[in-house]
Amino acid sequence: MAAPRAYWKGTLKLSLVSCPVALYPASTTVEKTRFHMINRETGNRLRQQMVDTETGDIVEGDQKGRGYEVSKGKYVEIEKDELEAVQIESNHTIDIDSFVPEGEIDKRYLDHPYYIRPDGKAGVDAFAVIRDAMKDQDRVALARIVLTNREHVIAIEPLDKGMLGTTLRYPYEVRDADDYFDDIKSPKVTKDMIELASHILDSKAAHFDPSKFKDEYETALKALVRRKAAGKPIKAAEREEKPSNVVSLMDALKQSLKSGKGGTRRAGSIARRPTSPRRTAKKAHRSSARSRKAG
Repeated sequence: MAAPRAYWKGTLKLSLVSCPVALYPASTTVEKTRFHMINRETGNRLRQQMVDTETGDIVEGDQKGRGYEVSKGKYVEIEKDELEAVQIESNHTIDIDSFVPEGEIDKRYLDHPYYIRPDGKAGVDAFAVIRDAMKDQDRVALARIVLTNREHVIAIEPLDKGMLGTTLRYPYEVRDADDYFDDIKSPKVTKDMIELASHILDSKAAHFDPSKFKDEYETALKALVRRKAAGKPIKAAEREEKPSNVVSLMDALKQSLKSGKGGTRRAGSIARRPTSPRRTAKKAHRSSARSRKAG
């Protein structure tokens, strides 16, 4: 299997310490089933064309331009050289500005993930120093990087032998939660209901394991395509009828608890996040140091 092609190459810089790095997209949509538009009479693939909304004429390549709608139906045309004048030229450097606790990064700001690795042997030592310092301090680097002529803020953290860089959205790209949550009522919920719900959570306690994620729709699409290509009949699956009976919230909680597995366990036994071996080692080191100091 050929090595993946780097999406971006440049220099990771921390003050006077720098090293050449390469970025690779950490996510992919290659395996997703995709469809093309075709002519049902000929079976040939269709090609989209740009059409003038007023005249209905097909617009050729040399007639196409960019316009920003300043009012309904009125556009200001932006020329290619004007657009290029405001684009940021990449200096192929990831400039680290600061280090923040991972828990302070709002998940709504996370955008696209990238794997970061050393590019060649020259900067391996510097790469390892920056990576391991972040591990030791439990910190995430915030840096600036230019991708496709736009400057992005990127959060960089250690991941195995390499690093994970995740571009962050700007505040104007994140919607205000108050617009959606402000009118949610705050009903009085009894302690008994909370305890029952806690028992249900306890019975379903688990650890994050993405290998258990199953894309049922993608599986069904692939099966559909295989059957259709083989000339086999397609039979629509029967949809399950949803129960129409309405029960009280308390009854629903009780029934959920009975149908769940391990519902008799106490709420206090809910699975907790496993302690990091590195943090455990740190605590042991500090305890040992205190013992030596006391002696």
